[in-house]
Amino acid sequence: MPTVVLTHALPGPADARLRDAGFDVVTLDADGPPTREAVLDAVAGATGLVTLLSDRVDAALLDAAGPSLRVVANYAVGLDNVDLDACRARGVAVAHTPDVLSDATADMAWALLLAVARRVVEGDALVRSGRWGGWAPDQLLGTSLSGRRFGVVGFGRIGQAAARRATGFGMEVAYAARTPKPEAEAALGAQHLPLETLLRTADVVSLHTPGTPETHHLIDAAALDAMKPTALLINTARGTVIDEAALVAALRSGAIAGAGLDVFEREPALAAGLAEQPNVVLAPHLGSATTDTRAEMAGMVADAVIAVAAGGTVPHLAVAPTP
Repeated sequence: MPTVVLTHALPGPADARLRDAGFDVVTLDADGPPTREAVLDAVAGATGLVTLLSDRVDAALLDAAGPSLRVVANYAVGLDNVDLDACRARGVAVAHTPDVLSDATADMAWALLLAVARRVVEGDALVRSGRWGGWAPDQLLGTSLSGRRFGVVGFGRIGQAAARRATGFGMEVAYAARTPKPEAEAALGAQHLPLETLLRTADVVSLHTPGTPETHHLIDAAALDAMKPTALLINTARGTVIDEAALVAALRSGAIAGAGLDVFEREPALAAGLAEQPNVVLAPHLGSATTDTRAEMAGMVADAVIAVAAGGTVPHLAVAPTP
């Protein structure tokens, strides 16, 4: 019986689908997140491996699995935790979960934006504290969004989904990306701008870039200084895109008005001082965290393992199997 190793238990149909297909399913996190050593031990002789973004898939892990490994299925749209070249060199297919989480993540970006703009978390804390004295004309004044510029950094599926929501709020859309997207521009009335111009003119900067060496600390002290002092920064992409220490300084000094973060530079750790800032809303990496989305993602990784092990394929492969 072929074995598939799940580094973490998944919601939805993954386990049952794999077992029904004849796999022995080994799940590693019954008593907490597995250590690197536990993963290296468990993958020996496995046919499939299902990983999370927090799992490093590199040459050492692939070699520990050995030649039986046919497919790595990453339970995420991103692949920055997977050494794709090492997988190609060993003939190991790589699957991920694109498309399915675009709307959920765009919704989360907007949940953070509205929470920051309208100071929802501060208001919730005030009401719960018992210190709220009732309505007042100057109480927790926030930021209006209608008529303002929504700036998207990275204009792929998720960035475009977030931009579509901005048009419903009566916002002007601009974006910065390596290549223009004429069809999306026409559909959304969006304007392609250099990053420097977007940072200088946007009222909201929403990050939707992959985590790569090129995007590491893309939003650094200089970028934050370039933004409007009334601007809001939202990140549902990768924590490494922002220099968190620089962000703490910008929030403290009023260089920007606020931020909403679903991802962090050294997740789950936070930069010193970040949690103490009242003008930032922090979420524990909930971008794709809806019941439907996470279950569909689980089904996608299971389908990829089953298909590749049987000599087939699925549309959501980042590295195709060796014939």
